Amino acid sequence: MPEPGENHEERVNRELIELLNELRVALPGVQVLFAFLLAVPFAQRFETISELQRDTYMAALLGTMLGSVFLIAPTAHHRIRFRDPDKESILKLANVFVIVGTVFVAFGMTAVVFLVTDLLFKGAFTAIVTSITAALFAVVWFVLPLARRASN
Repeated sequence: MPEPGENHEERVNRELIELLNELRVALPGVQVLFAFLLAVPFAQRFETISELQRDTYMAALLGTMLGSVFLIAPTAHHRIRFRDPDKESILKLANVFVIVGTVFVAFGMTAVVFLVTDLLFKGAFTAIVTSITAALFAVVWFVLPLARRASN
């Protein structure tokens, strides 16, 4: 929505700045998770994990990597297309990238929760904690904003 007295170009510039600022909040956490996941295979205990845990680790690593790719993409596009007169197309594509990146981050973090919980507890507790984690991501990050959007 435009701010009072704001023209189209000013609105697009503001929205692009807002999006890039949001990424400044999200990216450090994703990068820390990715760095952690890169170090995990070098831990002594990694060789003893089950095939399911190894597959889950790989899913978490790839999900977090893909989340990083999509969340960093708007910044790369903005830099490459700096001073491009069509900032609105940059903004629209960046919005899609951030949503896709957020889905991958939620997937990667849920996989990490499964992996850690399975290593520590196994069984039903792992299923419960992982299900609650996935549901929290789904509801808080996606369902609530979409429900609010639909009600407007």
